[in-house]
Amino acid sequence: MSSLFLRLTRFPSKPFFPFTLRLFSHSHNVNDAIYSFNRMLQMRNTPSIIEFTKILGSLVKTKNNYSTVISLSHQMEFHGIRSDIFTITILINCYCHIGQMTYAFSLLGKILKMGYQLDVVTVNTLINGLCLNNEIQKALYFHDDLIAKGFQLNHVSYGTLINGLCKMGHTTPALQLLRWLEKGSVKPDLAIYSTIIDSMCKDKLVDDACELFSEMVNKGIFSDVVTYSALIYGFCIVDKLKEAIVLLNEMVSKNLNPDVYTFNILIDAFCKEGKMKEAKSMLNIMMKHGMKPDVVTYNTLMDGFCLRNKVKKAIHIFNTMIQRGMMPDVKSYNIMINGFCKSEMVDEAIKLFKEMYLKNIIPNTVTYNTLIDGWFKQFLGLCGI
Repeated sequence: MSSLFLRLTRFPSKPFFPFTLRLFSHSHNVNDAIYSFNRMLQMRNTPSIIEFTKILGSLVKTKNNYSTVISLSHQMEFHGIRSDIFTITILINCYCHIGQMTYAFSLLGKILKMGYQLDVVTVNTLINGLCLNNEIQKALYFHDDLIAKGFQLNHVSYGTLINGLCKMGHTTPALQLLRWLEKGSVKPDLAIYSTIIDSMCKDKLVDDACELFSEMVNKGIFSDVVTYSALIYGFCIVDKLKEAIVLLNEMVSKNLNPDVYTFNILIDAFCKEGKMKEAKSMLNIMMKHGMKPDVVTYNTLMDGFCLRNKVKKAIHIFNTMIQRGMMPDVKSYNIMINGFCKSEMVDEAIKLFKEMYLKNIIPNTVTYNTLIDGWFKQFLGLCGI
């Protein structure tokens, strides 16, 4: 990193306020954290900013407490407690997550005015915030501005930018950034390659993805389950199931154990092609590998059977899911209700609809539309229309 910038990443090793250290390490109770924070504010000998920052950090880790952290920081400032770079970075992260990027960047200015030198963690927080808020163009401008000023970013920075580009469907610019990286000091890693390969596969550019995969391996970067799963998905959506199975076997031969996500991709592909025997065989292989089916697995199988008007088999899968301790979700019920309605079993569909309320599963628009459609078709049938 340029000598103009200092990387600050650690709190001092010795705590000034033992109670808050215990709270930060072991307690996830938001009310306790807020109580501790307010108690510290009222103490005659106010603890250091480090102790306040630990509590704010613990609150952020519990997620969805961004507004609470911002409010507490205002209280802290009202009591004359001066923030440090760690506190401000936490606040930047909070503003990023609630979509207030103007405030986030104003805090960057505050860091510089206070005499702190810019830290890569703070920069990465802002880049991530821009990407989270779909402001990828601004993130790229910010990147260019930093590079022009001699600031050196890291793998996290570029991984975030490339992920942001790919999520917005900008696979080609992501690949261009990868090529630019290959010429610089921060070389692309597995995460960056995998992100672009995944994006290519989703765009059905599977041949290009395979080329990039081979290029990555030739550079000595070994693939993992994520990379293989992305390629398997790509082959599945372009109707090349045989190639997908070859990749699955290649994974196993390299002692890369496929995960539930990998198997779900293949089960879904077989179901969509109407190959229910193969889908169930894949389920058995999955379980032999020690993988427990999840709700997505069961939903996929149920949907596959319902699409082929095999509602009884779908019911069996639905009941098996419950017997194995897996709680059906709203999609599970929607699949079964749709299956019943298509098989002119509207009464059974209504029973499931009532069961949803008993199990505190809230029906959605799909549920109601499916039932209305089922009722309407039943009415037309009774009228002989």
